[in-house]
Amino acid sequence: MRGIDDGLSEFEGLPVASTLQVEHGDRYGSVPGLDDEELADPGELERVRLLMDFEPILALPVKRQHGWSIRPSIDENGNPDWGAFGSIDWDRIAGPFNRARYKADELEEELEGVLIILSVTKHRQPRPAMDLVLKKLRMGVIAVEHIADDKMQVFARLYLRAWRLKREIADLRGVGGPCRVAGRKVN
Repeated sequence: MRGIDDGLSEFEGLPVASTLQVEHGDRYGSVPGLDDEELADPGELERVRLLMDFEPILALPVKRQHGWSIRPSIDENGNPDWGAFGSIDWDRIAGPFNRARYKADELEEELEGVLIILSVTKHRQPRPAMDLVLKKLRMGVIAVEHIADDKMQVFARLYLRAWRLKREIADLRGVGGPCRVAGRKVN
């Protein structure tokens, strides 16, 4: 007895139509720039993916501290090579830890935040009244508690906080002279 498939077994590998053919793709996918025969290390694939994900962040400008910037060299695996740190050269370049410089840097970051808040809120105050109140505060004629308007009082507190931070930073850095807050000379 003949089965139904006996007549079709000789045509199994051929396509159904001349324009239609079944293709089996690589079930793992491929990496651009690599041959499919070349096996990629899973760690390398992870580094490539992380680099693609964080490339915009790594391209952002970095704030330089103390007038110098040391960037580590990158080894063949894409990891930072921190070999010079902890050596005599590193100690000579960086110097010992300076508590006053560290405190001044922390205060500068705080001052930067206060100045941003001041720049946003100063447009909500009437200009002539704001200038008059700040002038009287700087001269010591009035205190913050004497200001009747709540918004102006908050602005004056922020201004005085920025002024005090600027003075403290100047004292820590050993720099005397006039102090400027938001582009104004303050003594």
